[in-house]
Amino acid sequence: MSGAQRFVLDIPEHWDEIDLSGEVLARNRATALASTTDVREKARINDMFRQGRELARSARRHGALLASGTSTLYDDGLFLAYGMVFAVTTPAGSELTLPVLSARLGVSSATGEAPRDRVITSAAVARVGTVARVTGTETTRLTGDIEVQLLTMHTMMPVPGTAEDFLVVTFASPNLPLQNEVYDLFDAITGTFRFLPG
Repeated sequence: MSGAQRFVLDIPEHWDEIDLSGEVLARNRATALASTTDVREKARINDMFRQGRELARSARRHGALLASGTSTLYDDGLFLAYGMVFAVTTPAGSELTLPVLSARLGVSSATGEAPRDRVITSAAVARVGTVARVTGTETTRLTGDIEVQLLTMHTMMPVPGTAEDFLVVTFASPNLPLQNEVYDLFDAITGTFRFLPG
């Protein structure tokens, strides 16, 4: 991204920032391995951390700048969600119009199809202006044979001073019965987004 600037997104206090560099993951892996002498347990730990490294690498390859998530237990159940900010540059000779967004965002990684409930609209972000937003229930493949449905919200933030650079604020949650509450929460967090002067 040629016009990338600093940005702020206020994440709720009970959400944790996820280390995309891999440094914290490596330290935690060493601590976990030191806690056992069992060969099978060490293999399980190595496999779990290998998967974590692959997720972090994939996120970085796709332009992730920030990742956070929560698994919070409330009286009426467990709430799971994550959010990420991705840097996106429109390819030369292309425009990032709503039809292009429609073809690329909110498409299931498991099926390659758009969800039936996908909505492409605009949203007002106080310190950014009117931006494009895509919501829907996407089916995401976790492993070769495990898929999960997620409520998703992708919001495009045009980087000031450029015509081709965007930051995409993405949120997802498997708590499907809480759709209205989840989208309200995602909208509220996204509404805190702002660019900082370079």
